[in-house]
Amino acid sequence: MTTANKITILRILLIPFFVVEVLYYVREGHEIHRLLALISFALASICDGVDGYVARHYNQRSELGAILDPLADKLLLVSGIVVLSFDHAPYLGSVPLWLTGTIIGRDTLILTGLLLIRLVVGKVKVRPRIIGKVATVLQMIVVLWIILKWGESWLRALTIASAICTGISGLLYVWDGSRQLSAHPSSSPKPQG
Repeated sequence: MTTANKITILRILLIPFFVVEVLYYVREGHEIHRLLALISFALASICDGVDGYVARHYNQRSELGAILDPLADKLLLVSGIVVLSFDHAPYLGSVPLWLTGTIIGRDTLILTGLLLIRLVVGKVKVRPRIIGKVATVLQMIVVLWIILKWGESWLRALTIASAICTGISGLLYVWDGSRQLSAHPSSSPKPQG
């Protein structure tokens, strides 16, 4: 259990706390709950960078970390996006359902592709791209923007940018996955003889 993995586990443990605080805030309207939701989401987001830095800088990369880190990212973002997709007026704005559908659709597609490649090829090569990292950062900003109750006009621009980056990154993952499948010998046509 490396230090990087402990930080990642802390991120995962912050997720239910964040969701509960958002739900308490929209039910009761007490600002302390919004503040605690904001702090827990921000802390989990910051820890995302910290655990990656610790893993790289102190050579603490591990198989467990390779599974836990993206899982923590997905759990945090999907939890934030889904809980804020509901109408919480007058307390909070909401994430447009089309953005929620884009994010969940892309993640479902990627997971299905990973399982398929794992079954057919045996080993999955995931090539992270900058557009995927930009999509993740934009999704985090959308969640924080809503919790901070900042302007609606910028929120619309952020959600559109987030959806575009999410869609492009999903298409690139599909492209990479189809190349891995077509390069595998079992997917080549067998010679007739």
